[in-house]
Amino acid sequence: MTYPESIQFLYGLRLFGAKFGLENTFKLAALAGNPQQSLRFIHVAGTNGKGSTCAMLESIYRAAGLRVGLFTSPHLVSFRERIQVNRELIAETDVVRLLAELRPLLQQFPADHHPTFFEVLAVMALQFFARQQCDLVIWETGLGGRLDATNIVTPMASVITNIALDHQPWLGDTLAKIAAEKAGIIKPGVPVFTADDGAEALAVMHRVAQDKYAPFQRVGPPIQSNPYPTSLLGDHQQRNAALALAVVAGLQPQIPVPAPAISTGLASVRWAGRLQLIQRPDGRKILLDGAHNAAGAAVLRAALEKAFSGGRQVFIFGALADKKWEAICTLLAPVAAKVLTVPVASERAAAAAELAAAFRSARPGLVAAPANDLAAALKAFDNEEFIVITGSLYLVGEALELLGAGTDAAGERRLNEWTAPARPVISVL
Repeated sequence: MTYPESIQFLYGLRLFGAKFGLENTFKLAALAGNPQQSLRFIHVAGTNGKGSTCAMLESIYRAAGLRVGLFTSPHLVSFRERIQVNRELIAETDVVRLLAELRPLLQQFPADHHPTFFEVLAVMALQFFARQQCDLVIWETGLGGRLDATNIVTPMASVITNIALDHQPWLGDTLAKIAAEKAGIIKPGVPVFTADDGAEALAVMHRVAQDKYAPFQRVGPPIQSNPYPTSLLGDHQQRNAALALAVVAGLQPQIPVPAPAISTGLASVRWAGRLQLIQRPDGRKILLDGAHNAAGAAVLRAALEKAFSGGRQVFIFGALADKKWEAICTLLAPVAAKVLTVPVASERAAAAAELAAAFRSARPGLVAAPANDLAAALKAFDNEEFIVITGSLYLVGEALELLGAGTDAAGERRLNEWTAPARPVISVL
């Protein structure tokens, strides 16, 4: 196969949908030689902040001299973003080679239990990290945790960033139910770290940890407990940094990290699409942020009011239809000068006209109108000195491509499409 053919093969795995459960992943990993057994992991779940926390942990441990694997999702532009070693994207040749090895193994599954895209991806990543002889892998969950394909590993630490309402049709409609799914990554005797401060979710996570004799640590208050500055924008990143620091401190007996490496790691960390400020050659600025749920929108609003003060901002906004976009529009409308809404390049895109109407409903008098697409919206705002592009991470990825700030990977963003699984039975409550 060529690399484009490999991407097409991965896209074809969408025919098998997405589903909760670990049976397929365990079996495929076993057929591939159980590469996870030769690796050490920090497993990260949570509603928001997973990617930023993963990036911080990776940067700190890499600064300490370790060879660090990083597994995250979704990708913004290139599929290869999902699998990195020392922040180098997996090479196209490695993608081709690993898929060529996995394809014969897939034939050992019955047609009605064929591995999905994410299950194949997880095992592919494990194979790559093992062959790259990674000292540590920062391993982010895809959706939920308990029945997510990433949950076949036994980590050195389980990290749950926070719990908020998101993916309710699949994870549950209360914070307690969502916390139960996230807490599914907790393993017997493995320390648990969280920065969540909600009593309802904390009670669930703490109970699961107690049942599994797993040491439990809640991190906070965030700003006072983090003496190291981070390169990522936003006060919320202090909470993520404090969580990363607590994990590093907790694992010091197994993986010693000197203070200078911690300082260097946090000061140099990078994570695209989350309060990412791009300066255009003509001096104009564009802020990209994947505020794809209400909690994320609240963080973006707080950052705009504090770090980018000086009045309301111009927004380009797009969202997926299965998100609670009405709440996001309500939160962002007070800090918007005017809004152009756009369809996201996804089969699940919310209608731009409905998004614009939601902004106008949230703040009567606000100028909010639909645009044909992101390129048209950017052209319409060509004279604006500061533009905020936010909503779906799909939109952020498209913006990175249009602005020339992402990797060259035309067409690979469509691999983020997935078919929703049936909601699992939550058994830990």
